[in-house]
Amino acid sequence: MSLVDTRTPDPKKFIKGATGDWEMVIGLEIHAQITSESKLFSGSSTKFGNAPNSNVSFVDAAMPGMLPTINQECVRQAVRTGLGLKAKINNRSIFDRKNYFYPDLPQGYQISQFKDPIVGEGIVYLDMGKDGEVEIGIERLHLEQDAGKSIHDQHPNMSFIDLNRSGVALMEIVSKPDIRSSEEARTYIAKIRTILRYLGTCDGNMEQGSLRADINVSVRAPGGEFGTRCEIKNVNSMRFAVAAIEYEARRQIDILEDGGKIDQETRLFDSKSGKTRSMRSKEEAHDYRYFPDPDLLPLEFDDEFVAALAKDLPELPDEKHDRFVNEYSITSYDASVLISSRSNADFFENVAKGRDGKLSANWVINEFFGRLAKEELDVSNSPISAKQLGGIIDLISSSDISGKIAKDLFEIVWGEGGDPADIVEKRSMKQVSDTGAIEKMIDDIISANPEQVEKVKLKPQLIGWFVGQVMKASQGKANPQAVNKILKEKLGL
Repeated sequence: MSLVDTRTPDPKKFIKGATGDWEMVIGLEIHAQITSESKLFSGSSTKFGNAPNSNVSFVDAAMPGMLPTINQECVRQAVRTGLGLKAKINNRSIFDRKNYFYPDLPQGYQISQFKDPIVGEGIVYLDMGKDGEVEIGIERLHLEQDAGKSIHDQHPNMSFIDLNRSGVALMEIVSKPDIRSSEEARTYIAKIRTILRYLGTCDGNMEQGSLRADINVSVRAPGGEFGTRCEIKNVNSMRFAVAAIEYEARRQIDILEDGGKIDQETRLFDSKSGKTRSMRSKEEAHDYRYFPDPDLLPLEFDDEFVAALAKDLPELPDEKHDRFVNEYSITSYDASVLISSRSNADFFENVAKGRDGKLSANWVINEFFGRLAKEELDVSNSPISAKQLGGIIDLISSSDISGKIAKDLFEIVWGEGGDPADIVEKRSMKQVSDTGAIEKMIDDIISANPEQVEKVKLKPQLIGWFVGQVMKASQGKANPQAVNKILKEKLGL
């Protein structure tokens, strides 16, 4: 990981210690499982949830004489990811052997990339709300195979090994040490996951282990030399990432303020205790004795190969965000919510097509997304379609229904389905826009409440009481704009 500091210290992100301010320096290594039906160097299945050791070929099990064969689809997906990260694509890269010994690593080495990765430097932009946009550098993206899994809780004195993940294709996306807070780290992981999902190069399912992060944390005096970093391995949730970073930073500050020194080591995060604990001393590159894998030729492709992949990229989150702001006249914040996933963005566009963008965004974000979250659903299994929600918005725009009636209608469509316009007609839910009918209701209310009439003339803001009475009398069907206009005329406001 690069040790070049590219960020100006930000006092808002400093941590108060007993002896003064401290600054976090964070770098992330995201391990993303490539979307592919077979592994990086064998034809074994990558399907999640299969019985232990059922997705294993002779190559994955490192049987003598078995040679790896590169999966071209994994190469394509890595290049597409590099393009999505606005990174340099290296036309020539080399596979290396990273030597270490562990029971779930059958070969005794991992096939990875060291000095010559498939993707070089890139940039990711984070929208940090009030703090503005933050630029995080990408150091590299390299291809490597995953190890198997050691299982320690199935027997009192033995560990089991499951090699289903052995040889699964990973992209390791290494950031520069540009992250300065746990919230920036969370946002960075979320942004990377969103980009990968838009591209279709990784499903991003952290709970299944297909996206996980190694987090390098150090602290320093603001703007000073980089401190000694500790690596927190295999964090598989954004919430855990935030907790691990905040605990680890405070742990290091306490040690330094007590006059101690930080040991460079690899640590694990215990989600139950909310603490990190030492796993082993941190290895350096020379400890792994990297050397080019003699069984694999250099990976080479031409500019035409890269150009063809670039041509077929989908619209990515940043570009979609800017287009939504300009095309639909919505806020940057609303656009950020809507583009959080490709399916959410597509749903919004189907709703907003030919309709008021702000009104559509308001209904999609607040009513629709809010209800999905409450019932733990997503767009794919929503009981209401974009066409139905669009139909509700059409009825609001035509003044056939009020905002209050629209919410009632939304509940009916959510629970029972059906065409919104038909439901409004059959259930007599149309808004009352007949000024004569509204005027009669207002006259009756004014006549019955002379004391309130005197009060509102002294305090015009009390007109809301009359609006409420009219809406109650009309069962929420009176046109609010007409009600306000007629009331002001009748009350002389």
